[in-house]
Amino acid sequence: MTTQVGTDAMNFFQTWADAALTTLGYFWVAFWAFGLGYLVSAVIQLFVSRDRMRHAMGDEDLGSMSLAGFFGFISSSCSFAALATTRALFAKGAGFVPSMAFLLASTNLVIELGIVISVFLSWQFVVAEYVGGLILIVVMWGLVALWRPQKLIENVRQSLEAGEEDEPEDPADLTQSPALWSKIAKAYLMEWQMVWKDVTVGFTIAGIIAAFVPAEFFTWLFPGTGEEGARSFFEVLSHTVIGPIAAFFTFIGSMGNIPLAGLLFANGVSVAGIMAFIFSDLVVFPVIRVNAQFYGWKMALYIAGLFLGALILTALAIHYGFALLGLEPQSAAKGMMEPSERFKIDYTFWFNMGFLALTAAFGWLAWRGSGGHEGHDHDHGGWLDRVLFWLALLAYGWLAMGLGIYALA
Repeated sequence: MTTQVGTDAMNFFQTWADAALTTLGYFWVAFWAFGLGYLVSAVIQLFVSRDRMRHAMGDEDLGSMSLAGFFGFISSSCSFAALATTRALFAKGAGFVPSMAFLLASTNLVIELGIVISVFLSWQFVVAEYVGGLILIVVMWGLVALWRPQKLIENVRQSLEAGEEDEPEDPADLTQSPALWSKIAKAYLMEWQMVWKDVTVGFTIAGIIAAFVPAEFFTWLFPGTGEEGARSFFEVLSHTVIGPIAAFFTFIGSMGNIPLAGLLFANGVSVAGIMAFIFSDLVVFPVIRVNAQFYGWKMALYIAGLFLGALILTALAIHYGFALLGLEPQSAAKGMMEPSERFKIDYTFWFNMGFLALTAAFGWLAWRGSGGHEGHDHDHGGWLDRVLFWLALLAYGWLAMGLGIYALA
């Protein structure tokens, strides 16, 4: 009995260490994307005029939507970073639908996501991701046409515009004005300040779930997995509904969810369920809460409902489109990535080194520009912000102890 207790304790502490390392790995993989997105957001806030943005993306026509999709395609794949850039676009005069199109494109049409999908799934899913991303934007556009709270949208826009600079800065002044660099630094750091609690708690929970919850639990969620024969429409539809629920609780983000998606598909989850799971990175609670910070809860819940409806319809279209064309992918289990593999020296490592240096430089510029008296993070979200603050501190304690266990192992 004593030996069994000791073994169980050792297994628990080893899993704790894996969870902490997994959390750190998820953040490490995403850090450069955070930095890129927040840098783009800061630049838009300071240098883009409302008139210019309204001219480029203010209309909700094909031209504005194409431009939004292209900008999303070349931008960051990180959900939090994309949220910040989307808010900046909308506040500067971009139309609501093009802003949402940019958000969907930046989290579903980016190149690195396709690469990760090809590693853990198959080429069919790469096609599904990119084609599905375009379908997702079109379906979202159609749903807004059917259900558009115009007054809410205008109120949110006016509130955002009230907090923006009236006159944009001249980019040419960067070579002559140190104060302008301080403004960029402060805008960049403000983006981090708004989400650090959500990011800390969300990534910590993701690491805990990845380490402690077996993949079999997620396959158990989906009815009909492992059974022979064609699935009924009800089973396929249930997979598209359960996919977002599973993603809601994992909150790893689209990039981090791909290895788990591979395991789910290998265990019999339908194409519709897999695509709904992958598309759901914008309907998880931390993302909804950040949107609520930006726009208020009514708008945040509207956006979440809009995206949820669009991703379910899109996942069903992809599933039955593959069946119609005879392109159903065959499953092949490739396993979850080991926690330590996320720290290998590759493009992510060098991008992160660059953005770590940039963040340190911006921190120094912001501190110097404020005379060494940089403001503190004041909570404006009431009790939920206070709860998240203490949860974030607990998360740091959990991670520190877990990494200590890993170092001693």
